[in-house]
Amino acid sequence: MMPMHQTLGAFRAALLAGWIGLSASGLLYARQKNIPAWAAVPLIAAFLLEYSFYLVPGFESLRRSLRARLATWQFALAIALSAVLPYLVYSIPTGQFGFPACAALVALMAAVSFWYVVLPRSPVSDVLFLALLAAIVLSRSFSHIYTSPVQVRVDILGHLALIHTGALAALEIRRVEGIRFGFIPGQQEGIAGVRYFFYFLPIGFPLALWLGAVHLNFAPFLFGKTLATFFGALWVTALSEEFVFRGLWQQWLAQWTGRPHLALAVASLLYGAAHLPVRGFPNWRMAAVTAVLGWFCGMAYQKTGSIRASMVTHALVVTVWRTMFL
Repeated sequence: MMPMHQTLGAFRAALLAGWIGLSASGLLYARQKNIPAWAAVPLIAAFLLEYSFYLVPGFESLRRSLRARLATWQFALAIALSAVLPYLVYSIPTGQFGFPACAALVALMAAVSFWYVVLPRSPVSDVLFLALLAAIVLSRSFSHIYTSPVQVRVDILGHLALIHTGALAALEIRRVEGIRFGFIPGQQEGIAGVRYFFYFLPIGFPLALWLGAVHLNFAPFLFGKTLATFFGALWVTALSEEFVFRGLWQQWLAQWTGRPHLALAVASLLYGAAHLPVRGFPNWRMAAVTAVLGWFCGMAYQKTGSIRASMVTHALVVTVWRTMFL
């Protein structure tokens, strides 16, 4: 474990770099989309605040230091408040605040944050916790809570809040081990992730083409866009999905059954099933391809004991999918 002063230094560096990058990107986007300053400034501020909270689960020493200073219920309350504050920061100045929407957000985030404060740690409560996360996402509640003053979707704030809330609840209140939650893969994790990406290539993409799930895209290759796609996928999509399906589902199933390969297969099928609603239910083509991807991501996790390895596999596949296929 890194000394606390080194962790704080890395956190501050990531925070500063992110604030600069997000502020510049937000201002440029607002200018391109002709978003007025009265809407752009609160929206950017909300994303900067959410980014600050989003970083915390990825710094183990920092989050455990915060946990040690607070009683369990206080820590859960802090998690819930951190999920609600960005909503208040953008919604009040822009006139988008609504008491029913705010109450719904508070209820959802409090349920996630206080889950393991109220319920015992058991396979039943663990499955119900995962079902709660799935229900929040599949119900598309955030699209009704996070209304926008301009023609820009802001419900991503809710999804980011759910990621950091669920991660902190599982990692520091439930005390789940064996995940290695983080943003930057180590050398061995990166190598393993790349290896299983190449294992997936001759199986996954031909399967997707054969099923008609994708078609080749002959648009020109843009390095900057591809790089942004990779890191966006790595730090948001892959981080959240690998945390849930490999770090929680696969690990817990292996512990409950004592059969790691069965856990790998079931977690992969669940991962595929979670993609049935994508672009119209039931999208069984997408479900089949993502189940295969889940197997290779699960192998990367199984071999390394780290979701950062499976995140690399996942992000590379998403990057190729979005740049070379339609």
